[in-house]
Amino acid sequence: MEDIKAMVGFLTGLVVGCATGLVLGILLAPQSGEETRELLREKGIELKSRAEDLSEEGRARLEEAIEEGKSAAVKKKEELAQALEAEQETKKSQKGKAKA
Repeated sequence: MEDIKAMVGFLTGLVVGCATGLVLGILLAPQSGEETRELLREKGIELKSRAEDLSEEGRARLEEAIEEGKSAAVKKKEELAQALEAEQETKKSQKGKAKA
């Protein structure tokens, strides 16, 4: 779960950093206002598309991690149930030996 949080944090930082660098680079570039606005519009559309792609990828990875977690939980539950059953059988056999 911490890996997912770290990945989401990294992706968020990456997107914010890219957006900040992009905007600053465009604003500080020696172009006319009209050219700058057009460039900002184009880059904004491009950035939105990249953010959507990253979001979809993150969502897919999160769903995969959730499924893996569910599978691991089911497996662990089965292992614990078997261990508990074995423990109960051991106790029953020990009680039977003690009575004999």
